[in-house]
Amino acid sequence: MRAAVLEQFGRPLVVADVELADPGPGEVLVRLVACGVCHTDAYTASGVDPSGYAPTVLGHEGAGVVERVGEGVTMVAVGDHVVTLFSPQCGECIHCASPDTNLCLAIREQQNLGHLPDGTTRLSRDGEPLRHFMGTSTFAEYTVMAQISLAKIDPEAPLDAACLFACGLSTGLGAALRTARVRAGSTVVVFGAGMVGLGAVAGCRLAGAERIVCVDLSPQRLELARGQGATDTLSGGEGAVEAILELTGGFGADYTFEATGSVAVMRQAVEAARMGWGLCTIAGVAGRGETLDIVPRYLITGRRVCGSSFGGLKGRDDVPALIDRFMAGEIDVAPFISHRITLDQVNRGFELMEAHDGIRSVIEF
Repeated sequence: MRAAVLEQFGRPLVVADVELADPGPGEVLVRLVACGVCHTDAYTASGVDPSGYAPTVLGHEGAGVVERVGEGVTMVAVGDHVVTLFSPQCGECIHCASPDTNLCLAIREQQNLGHLPDGTTRLSRDGEPLRHFMGTSTFAEYTVMAQISLAKIDPEAPLDAACLFACGLSTGLGAALRTARVRAGSTVVVFGAGMVGLGAVAGCRLAGAERIVCVDLSPQRLELARGQGATDTLSGGEGAVEAILELTGGFGADYTFEATGSVAVMRQAVEAARMGWGLCTIAGVAGRGETLDIVPRYLITGRRVCGSSFGGLKGRDDVPALIDRFMAGEIDVAPFISHRITLDQVNRGFELMEAHDGIRSVIEF
């Protein structure tokens, strides 16, 4: 099969023929239909990701159809439509049993090493193993994954839209609905109008927020934010916090969300949270070695800061539910798909992302 391989950090991906072994016990073979090109893929390819490794087949924002199952697989069946999950849900570990986290422990150690749960890989090239990326490796025509890393979805849902729920869109929606648990009637500020930020805007709208302010440097993206429910927009920069305080009577917002990965913007998100009870949720991923500088007074006077991975969602349960809401017309996905490309054009997807041209490029197989 053909796949996009990261051979060296900082170099373009190489689309090549690779070998894919049959699924083992608890594993599933998926034929990919669509896959988003996400910032996390570019982040790892650049070499900035401290946990990155090469060679590997990148890609994690995938959707497809189950083609074959290994021994003991019970969670999905041949023919099921699925969304890939870099954040699995075994349903049995102490974290899966807790309502307070979605960070499943079952395969975390091996996944971080680029392996499937048994400590080996199904991918290889010329007899040499290729590591799996985030347990998914969806920049490929097919992938083998653990069954706990797949969400079975409505077979009527278009897979080019469903793939966005594998990472960016769900991360933003979940940050608002699950991590922060935005209350109806509240005032919120979302920093960043990329895929995650726009998802957070939509999530705040679904939660019933009364005022939704979106901050970004791009007028085009701010217009997209209005389409997702933003009531106010602000141009980002050094004066953003002061502008937010002016909009909120000097107090700040009940909830703020950071979706840029910039530590400077993270600090703004903290400072724009309301004195007394403001909650700042950080969903962006900072660069290697970067730290967040917070003046303690902001915390002492009642502001709180939390992080959000995959929006706090338990993937096998929550992703199908979000896609049901999409199918019911509550979430508008079409504006997010900016470009449709082939696997051979995967590096073009990175170029479009770097140029801030649109929101998502989707690979169609």
